[in-house]
Amino acid sequence: METKLLGLRTVIYLVSDLEAATSWYSEAFTTVPYFKEPFYVGFEIAGYELGLQPSETSTDNKQESVVAFWGVQNISEEYQRFIDLGAKPYEEPEEVGGGIFVAKVTDPWGNLIGLIFNPHFELPG
Repeated sequence: METKLLGLRTVIYLVSDLEAATSWYSEAFTTVPYFKEPFYVGFEIAGYELGLQPSETSTDNKQESVVAFWGVQNISEEYQRFIDLGAKPYEEPEEVGGGIFVAKVTDPWGNLIGLIFNPHFELPG
């Protein structure tokens, strides 16, 4: 069966302070937004969209449900860099098999950010 889905396009994080989150994500992902409005801030990350949307509900007690994993070359260095920027440790880097390493941090607004090093992953050409 051929899928009609084109693949992942956008990951959106809800934040209580859009301006502060824009600054934090700019530094964490070493880029500036290409789109910035009071209702949405969009970053282009290696061909994918990272979006920030304001949330009027508390971001203190978010529960894990879905986690987007952002590919990295050196998971230990990137994990520590996120921590140094103010993210909180959630799961330290660990190998999950086949040379694949994953880790999770929470941003200052309680969103989970996954990091992954997967030497087997290749983008479709």
